[in-house]
Amino acid sequence: MTVDADHINDIIDHVLYSKEDIQQMTKRLGHQLTKDYAGKDPLVVGVLKGAAFFMTDLVREMDVKMQNDFMDVSSYGDGFESTGKVKLIIDLQAEVKDRDVLLVEDIVDTGLTLKFMEDLISKRGAKSVKCCALLNKTARRINDVVVDYYGANVANEFVVGYGLDYLNEYRNIPYIGVVKPEVIKANA
Repeated sequence: MTVDADHINDIIDHVLYSKEDIQQMTKRLGHQLTKDYAGKDPLVVGVLKGAAFFMTDLVREMDVKMQNDFMDVSSYGDGFESTGKVKLIIDLQAEVKDRDVLLVEDIVDTGLTLKFMEDLISKRGAKSVKCCALLNKTARRINDVVVDYYGANVANEFVVGYGLDYLNEYRNIPYIGVVKPEVIKANA
């Protein structure tokens, strides 16, 4: 790990999911997606920046012909709370018309960005749009979205690591940890 361990201990309250837990989730999801997308040639879309780690490991566990692409969508800006307005920062390069599209997210929280992406891709003529997220946080859900596949549910805690960030840092921690509430309050 390249992050200063003392600094991590200053912000992490406890480990929620270990590196091994994440590997098990990814293998389980990859196996299920292999079955569900057999013979379909899906377009697997990673949502930047957070899902890059998860998507890389997930597609390695999927034994299907596929195409990969990325998009960057944000409703957070530089803050801790959703602004309520979704902004498309980087669009897809691949054509989605008549394709089965699988959106890969690090975490689905309010559901605002997922709803935005599903609507956008559906309007472009996708055959199907589904979501696979590492973490599903239903406690803060605003939009009635479906997370078709997910590694684990997470409570209303601020989590970092394995792509998830705190102030755009700590994405490279190999596990998922819960940020100390006092750290969040101090920086709010």
